[in-house]
Amino acid sequence: MATMTVSAVPVTRPGRRRALVTGGAGFLGSHLCERLLESGVGVDCVDNLSTGSADNVRHLGARPGFRFLELDVTDPGVPDILGGPYDLVLHFAGPASPADCRDRPLEALDAAALGTRNTLAVAGRAGARFLLASTGHVCGDPREAARPDGARYEPDADAPCEVYDVAERFSEALTVAYAAAHGADVGIVRLFDTYGPRMRADGPLSIPALVEQALAGVPVIVADDGTGARSLCYVDDVAEGVLRVAASRSLRPVDIGGGDETTVQEIARRVIDLTGSRAGLVFGTAHPSDPGRRRPDHSFASELFGWMPRVSWQDGFKRTIAHFACLRPGVALSSGPEAEHGGGPPAADTMP
Repeated sequence: MATMTVSAVPVTRPGRRRALVTGGAGFLGSHLCERLLESGVGVDCVDNLSTGSADNVRHLGARPGFRFLELDVTDPGVPDILGGPYDLVLHFAGPASPADCRDRPLEALDAAALGTRNTLAVAGRAGARFLLASTGHVCGDPREAARPDGARYEPDADAPCEVYDVAERFSEALTVAYAAAHGADVGIVRLFDTYGPRMRADGPLSIPALVEQALAGVPVIVADDGTGARSLCYVDDVAEGVLRVAASRSLRPVDIGGGDETTVQEIARRVIDLTGSRAGLVFGTAHPSDPGRRRPDHSFASELFGWMPRVSWQDGFKRTIAHFACLRPGVALSSGPEAEHGGGPPAADTMP
């Protein structure tokens, strides 16, 4: 069987010394901070902790070059506070899901508008590479027909995903417009279903929620009949893809996400099997905000950056389960290589 050769593309540009990561105490942001520090790049991690957690970066506090700043990137004075200078700005701040946007719609729109404008100004001041985190939601549900040409767009503030989609589209448009006006070095990554250690477990459709239910021995709940499809990607692979795009000069939006689609029902069954749980499946109420399919087109990421997901679902699930098992008193899983990849809780006494 032939194997694909993946070119070795660097994840940082030569000479980079310091990066700014907004939303750095979030799930993916914390992993990006780790990767940058490991590559010898100092990191200013900025987060207002509205959806992130200081625990996610507590273990980085003693690392040389790491600094945590509890700031809201929408505040007018942020560009002055963040003096840098930076070689790279990763803008990952903002509500992490449609559910967060329903709870904080104004904050979501502010993060897309004011937050993006402020971080673009910080990057532009030093000529730094700017990378915006967007979402596959901007592409809509691939099962739905496109809006006819000339059809009038009517915003619906009550639509479950409306604010999330609009905020992400606006931040993309603002980033491209800023690049055109100022000749700035900007890029966009559209992120799809990412999972792994430190992911929040309060989302009803998230893998951590399924894991928590299975570990507790209670029925594992999936939405509707569980036939909605997902293309999952482990967080280590996503961080690798993000940093490869960051190391380039590409402006074109790049999809970063998994390959083969798997139904939500099958995902839940895999979690039950790997946890050894005897819990059964329960089918709940469908979430109207959730696209029936979310599948990235990562041909561009593969062809231009040599990026493909590398972590198998078995390894990714085992590492994720090990992480959440470590957080549950009295739950012990067999030790293995999965526990060496972020499975344990962060150190308790290293936060600055």
